[in-house]
Amino acid sequence: MSRTTQIFAASTLYGAATLAAALDADCFPAADRRLLLVCNNAAIPETSPAIDEMPGFAAVRGRFDRVLSWNEAISPFHPGGWSPRADDVPLLERHLRLLWGLGDDRVELVLESIQVNPAQAIATLFPGAPVDVYADGLMSYGPTRNKLDPLIGTRVRRVLHLDLVPGLEPLLLTEFGVPAQTVPTSGFLKVMGELGESVERLPALPDDAALLLGQYLSALDILTDQEEEELHVRMARGAVARGHRSLVFKPHPSAPARYSRVLETEAEKLGVELTVLDVPVLAEVLFERARPALVVGCFSTALFTASAFYELPVARIGTETLLERLTPYQNSNRLPTVLADAVLPPLEAAPEGTASTPGAGGGAGAEEPVPADTLPALVKAVGYLMQPQIYPTLRPEAEAYLSSRLGPRTQRYFRRKRLTSLGLPGGIPARLAFLPRNSTARRVVRRARALRKAVKR
Repeated sequence: MSRTTQIFAASTLYGAATLAAALDADCFPAADRRLLLVCNNAAIPETSPAIDEMPGFAAVRGRFDRVLSWNEAISPFHPGGWSPRADDVPLLERHLRLLWGLGDDRVELVLESIQVNPAQAIATLFPGAPVDVYADGLMSYGPTRNKLDPLIGTRVRRVLHLDLVPGLEPLLLTEFGVPAQTVPTSGFLKVMGELGESVERLPALPDDAALLLGQYLSALDILTDQEEEELHVRMARGAVARGHRSLVFKPHPSAPARYSRVLETEAEKLGVELTVLDVPVLAEVLFERARPALVVGCFSTALFTASAFYELPVARIGTETLLERLTPYQNSNRLPTVLADAVLPPLEAAPEGTASTPGAGGGAGAEEPVPADTLPALVKAVGYLMQPQIYPTLRPEAEAYLSSRLGPRTQRYFRRKRLTSLGLPGGIPARLAFLPRNSTARRVVRRARALRKAVKR
């Protein structure tokens, strides 16, 4: 009888920690060998450390019999851009079996981001292997990014995910009837505790500091460099306005050094202490080691782990701007941004006239979160608008939500042009569709807006 070898592909330390927690919780069947396949998806992998080179990796290494490199296996190609030609698959599978010593083993795959490479390439090269998908963050709550080849989609057995938004189930791969399974939070916290203990070079951090999370959104062409710098400045000002006198900035590993310098200049103006982390560690390590008094970010997964797992105060900033900027509407960052905006309290005071509640976590005047019981319906409605061809069965639920829940608090999640093109509630009625193209109508609207602004002054 042939051996069973499980291959776990991971591109982030957070993902590897999730896998370690799932293994500890016996979420996977027994296997003769477990191999960790490291994928470095950075734009320039040669200048960015892979996860097996990052501080803390030793804490998860022991769960696997061997660590392999996908980058080395397909060199000189980039993991994000390379996929095998159909005619080459049998030859390349034999090559990988020889390279990794698989022989005639029965292979089982555990992959992240199945919609894109390198996960798709790996699944293609082992066409007979069953697949489990695990979620490295918030994107699994959204729809499958692209229409997936049924030869891959029908092989997926389940989607493993952390309970980042309690009670909310992922939309990912539900078009194939794939069930979701939650990785126990206790196991994830245990792994993070081990990971935190293994990081030695972490500088001493001030007590009761506000932790500011950078995401390098300009690299995704969502913000300009200047706009992202201003976002960090707003984070600092908002934290100081909350009474925090010590700030810790955790920049994205790929972000330019000038982001830190701009923030240092602002900290001097504000008269507060700023610590800039130059060690590429997970934010969760800081939650373990320092227990910040506040965690601030845009739509980072770390905001949800801080709130749901570590019970730390959190605040989001910039989500409304991002919801306007994300293009196309199908952009896979949309659902994480929607969730951050809908669930987490804002850092800055809500605009005058916005519905508010003193208990939302942002102080008096903080914007109300979207009611938790309506969150699943909101996710399905946004998911349908993002991928109507993949999820046509969600249309009735989207219509029901838009008919009953579309209002000042939720309007920002839906673009009128998108609603109109799909013939959904909230769009422009077909008989009035000519108005956006009518110059007279546009002129009247501009005058009305100007008058409204003048009255507000």
